[in-house]
Amino acid sequence: MSAAVNGALFTTVLVAGPFLAVVMAVGMVVSLFQALTQINEQTLSFVPKFLGTALVLVVMGPWLLRQLERFAI
Repeated sequence: MSAAVNGALFTTVLVAGPFLAVVMAVGMVVSLFQALTQINEQTLSFVPKFLGTALVLVVMGPWLLRQLERFAI
């Protein structure tokens, strides 16, 4: 595999990883909560994931942009 493809895959994992990790963790917590309380509301799953993604973007946004910039240059 060439160095450019390897760098692209690594950058993709670095940039997408925090979002995927937060969405997965929030999804597991919400699923556990829904299983324990037997509440099956679709928005109960969507809203916390959306807020978690927005929080990751606010907190890690500058670092993520630097990673993308480093790859592009």
